Order: sequence, then structure tokens, then C-alpha cells
Amino acid sequence: MGATEIEAFLSHLAQDANVSASTQNQAFNALLFLYRNVLHVELDAPIHALRAKRGQHLPTVLSKHEVSQVLGGMQGLHQLMARLLYGCGLRLMECLRLRVKDIDFEQSQITVREGKGEKDRLTILPVSLVEPLKAQIAFVQQ
Repeated sequence: MGATEIEAFLSHLAQDANVSASTQNQAFNALLFLYRNVLHVELDAPIHALRAKRGQHLPTVLSKHEVSQVLGGMQGLHQLMARLLYGCGLRLMECLRLRVKDIDFEQSQITVREGKGEKDRLTILPVSLVEPLKAQIAFVQQ
């Protein structure tokens, strides 16, 4: 099989098999790996297969009123964590791994260590969370 047959197969996946774009990409990369690393054969021509379309998904976004209802229905530490997720843009594991030394109350910022992609980043600390965070820290220290 050559480039023409591979193109036909990948086009079949997109048109007839109705697979997702990521499935087609995985099949394409698997075939490239097979030819280059297992069979040690270079393909004679570039592959221009019909590509599967990526889905257009719009995210579900809550209104301000809905967010306040959700946060108002919570209490204690869970509410504080949810407010941190929402107000600081933290991911769940970033919030769970948050340390006191990463919170800078003077500059109103939080240092997120080893976030997505193992990268560090700075994010804002909303004024409305300063007192609840200080109260939680004092509670834990007691």
C-alpha cells in the first residue's frame, strides 16, 4: 500500500465511517508510525486525505445570578473553595494544592504552582475573598 491507499482509507474514515477528527488523526499518526518506524518505508507522496470536521461545541455558561445561587447554596470550606475556583480562575487541583505561602494578600494575587502543563502562573485574588481566606488560615492555625 502506498500514499494513495492511505488517503483513501483516511477519507473513508471521515466520510463513510463518520469518525471524529481526533480518531482520524490517531489513525493517520499510527499509519505514519507503522511505515516509518516499523516497516522502515518512506511514503512516496504526501497524504492529502479528506479531513474529518471538528465539532463546534459552545460551552455552557452560568449567568451571574445563577453563579450567586450556586455559591449561596454552599457553606464553609466548600463555598470558599468554589469561590476561589470562580473568582481566581483556578482549576480544581490547583485549588486543592494551594498553599498559604502562595497567597500574596498585599498584591492581591495567588501564585499557582505546577498548574496545567506543569507551569507556574499568577492570578488575581478578588477583594471579596481576602477576609474569608484570612479567617480560614487563622482557623487552621488554631
